[in-house]
Amino acid sequence: MGLGTRMTNGWQVAKNSLAVLNAHKELIIFPVLSGLSMLLVIGSFLSVVYGAFGWAQVDTDKYSSGTIYLFLFCFYIVNYFIVVFFNMGLVHCAKLYFDGEEVSVAKGLRFSAGRIHYIFLWAVFAATVGTALRFIQDNVGWLGKIIVGIVGIVWSAATFFVIPILAYENVGPAEALKRSANLMKQKWGEGITANFSLGLISFCAILLVAVGGMAISALVNETAGVLIMVAGILFIITISSALHTILISALYNQVNGDLNEHFNSQLLDDLFVEK
Repeated sequence: MGLGTRMTNGWQVAKNSLAVLNAHKELIIFPVLSGLSMLLVIGSFLSVVYGAFGWAQVDTDKYSSGTIYLFLFCFYIVNYFIVVFFNMGLVHCAKLYFDGEEVSVAKGLRFSAGRIHYIFLWAVFAATVGTALRFIQDNVGWLGKIIVGIVGIVWSAATFFVIPILAYENVGPAEALKRSANLMKQKWGEGITANFSLGLISFCAILLVAVGGMAISALVNETAGVLIMVAGILFIITISSALHTILISALYNQVNGDLNEHFNSQLLDDLFVEK
């Protein structure tokens, strides 16, 4: 299959994912809650850091590298926990939609709360990996940056299906990672084009908003233009995040069962290149 055909299919799947979100617009609350929670967490961690220095200039030299990496590890745990918690809720709501059942934000949140131990175990696992990679990046020079870059790409592909696997397969983090990697390798190979298609759509939308914002700044009011640009970009990022999670749910359900009329199984298969 040529690149042009895969790109066309990617656009179609993105439109189908948008159809799911359009059918239940309230699902946008999941990435919104995730983003707001992360802002609160970042604010809390910054308060602890600056509070430890008496709100003076932060001097990390006063603390051992072990303390700094421990603090980073804790931050990673909270970060991964929040992201997975809300994304799992959205994944479950998408599955409810595919199964023809009633969809509600409350159902998604309750489902995630019921899987909270799996989410926490994965957060610790992912935070350990993230901290180790950060240590390598900080201490192995340019070679460390190359290693981290390569591992980051592999990690992103290998963890593609981790959230729905944690949601429905009752496995621990190591097994979820293995299962996700095998699912990618055995079913579709390693050539994902769906993410590229969604990214391209998001980029074009952001570009249009940026151009519109600059035009308003130049022709009407600079402050209004900047505010419109920032609000528009944040909105697009939020929509893109929701679409990406819905796509993951669609692909996972395509492997394990039938999807409804919004998704074509062969189209989803064609988004990936067989090895």
